[in-house]
Amino acid sequence: MTQTGFQNIIILGASGAIGSALIRILLTASGTERLFALSRKPTESADPRVTNIAMDLEDEESLRTAAAACQLKGGIDLIINTIGILHEGEPIRPEKGLRELDPETMARLFRINTIGPALVLKHFSPLLARDRRAIMASLSARVGSISDNKTGGWYSYRASKAALNQLIRTASIELAARRPQVICVGLHPGTVRSAMSEPFLQRYTKNEIFEPDTAAAALLSVLAELTPAQTGRIFAWDGQEIQP
Repeated sequence: MTQTGFQNIIILGASGAIGSALIRILLTASGTERLFALSRKPTESADPRVTNIAMDLEDEESLRTAAAACQLKGGIDLIINTIGILHEGEPIRPEKGLRELDPETMARLFRINTIGPALVLKHFSPLLARDRRAIMASLSARVGSISDNKTGGWYSYRASKAALNQLIRTASIELAARRPQVICVGLHPGTVRSAMSEPFLQRYTKNEIFEPDTAAAALLSVLAELTPAQTGRIFAWDGQEIQP
C-alpha cells in the first residue's frame, strides 16, 4: 500500500488527467483520511473519504465557497492545484511567432494559468495545517523558466507560467514569515498524455511521454521529500529544481 504522509488533502482539477490520477493514488495510501475533490463538474465517489465539490477557477466567489467547504479542524496537509490551459482549439493555441499574438487568447491563458492559481493561494492557503509540515503546490511547466527558454514560441503559455512561478515565490515568502512549516512550490509533471498535450505528442519520443498515473506518482514522491527550506521553488517530476 502506498504511503505519502498526507492525511487531509485537497485536489483542484479533480476531473483532469493528472488530478484524477493523483486521487486514484492517494486513495490507495494508508494515511489518507479525507480528500476533497474539486472540479467544475464533480462526479460522485463511492469512497467515504472523498468529498466532491463544484468549483469554477474563474469565479472568485466559487473559490471562496469551495474553500469554506474544505475547512477541517486540524487543517489540511496537502493542496494541489492541477488546473491549467495550453489550448482550446481555434483560436486558442500556442503561438509560433509574434504575428499570432492575440490579446483575448493571452487574457484567457492568464486567467486560467496565473490569476486563478493566485486566487487559489489567497483562499486555500489559510486552510493549511499550522502545527506541522503542510504543502501548497501548483502545476507549473518547464517552459515557464526564462533561463531555460532556448526555442521561443508559445508566448502566452510561457508568460502565464513564468508569472505563476513568480506568484508562488512571492506567496512562499509571506507564508513562511507567519507559518514556517508551510511549503509553497510549483511542480512540472513532464509531458503527460492528456487532452491538453495530445496535439503535441508527436514531437516527443515514447520514453518522453508519461501516463497520468506515472506522473502523479512521481509528483507525490517529490512532495513527500520536500522540506520548508525548499519553499518558493519549482520542481520537476524527477525532483530536480527548475531555475527561473
